[in-house]
Amino acid sequence: MKWNKGAKEGIVVAGGQGQGNALTQLSCPLELSVDTLGRLYVVDQGNHRVMRWAQGATQGTVIAGGNGAGAGANEFNYPTGLSFDRHGNLYVADRNNARVQRFSIE
Repeated sequence: MKWNKGAKEGIVVAGGQGQGNALTQLSCPLELSVDTLGRLYVVDQGNHRVMRWAQGATQGTVIAGGNGAGAGANEFNYPTGLSFDRHGNLYVADRNNARVQRFSIE
């Protein structure tokens, strides 16, 4: 949810279509970050993926994971956090694989 200053209610900016794995849904969103372009990045733990939502978008884009739980380079097993470095690389903490992975997403 996004709250504008003085607002009485929030604005849904990602998900809000019930729990699930469609591009309009999230399952156990855990951590988020917003980049300088206003794009929202969400750790979608229940779907083992990281999603990106552009401002005003009605659906997100899977930018990492999303291939079910696993230990492959394109899989997560309960991702728990994310961060970016100054070069725009994405780092994802992958809890059950006991690792942190780096992705170049731009």
